[in-house]
Amino acid sequence: MAKTKILVKGYAKEIDGEEHASSTATLIQENGLNIIVDPGMDRKALLEGMSKEGLATGDINFVVLTHTHLDHCLLAGIFENAKVLDNSDIFSFDGRIGEHDGRIPGTDIEIVGTPGHDQFHCSVLANTEDLGKVVIAGDIFWWSDDEEQKTDRESLINHEDPYVKDEEALKESRNKILDIADYIIPGHGEMFKVKK
Repeated sequence: MAKTKILVKGYAKEIDGEEHASSTATLIQENGLNIIVDPGMDRKALLEGMSKEGLATGDINFVVLTHTHLDHCLLAGIFENAKVLDNSDIFSFDGRIGEHDGRIPGTDIEIVGTPGHDQFHCSVLANTEDLGKVVIAGDIFWWSDDEEQKTDRESLINHEDPYVKDEEALKESRNKILDIADYIIPGHGEMFKVKK
C-alpha cells in the first residue's frame, strides 16, 4: 500500500499585480520508493516540504508530471537520481527515453490518462490504507486562491477552466476520476473527499 503526503499545497493568486502560482507537490511512498508528483515551481516551499519528511533531492526515485505546464514541472530537473514519467514515457538524465505500462515501475501506482486541460494530461492513482484510492489529479481539478472550492459532483464537472484545451474531454476525465477516487488532490487547492 502507498502512503501519500502533500509537500506543497498548490496555489494560484495575484500579489501586487503579479501572478504567483505553483502546483500541489505530492510525495508518494511505496515499496521503498520515493515518488514526487508535480514538483511545481516554488523551490523553497518544495525543499522545505521534503526536509520535513527527511528527504533530499537525491532520495527521489521517480517524478511524475501530470502535464508540462511550467507551474507543475519547472523543478523536475533538481532530482539527480530520479527518472521522470509523463502520460506514456520514462525519461532518464542520460538521454534515454522508454515507455511505461501505465504504472510507476516497481509499484502498484497507476498513471491514468485524463486529457482535457491538456491533451497529454494524466493523473496518478495510489491505493492507500488510510484514505483508500487517492488520485493526484493535476489540473483536471484546480482553483485559484480567490475561488470557492465547491466539491459537489455537478460543480466539479462544470467548474470553469480558463486554460482548457478540450472541454468535452475534460468533463469525461473529471467523471472518470470521480468514479475512481475516494480522495482527490487537485493541482491547486485543498485535497477533498469524493461524495459518493
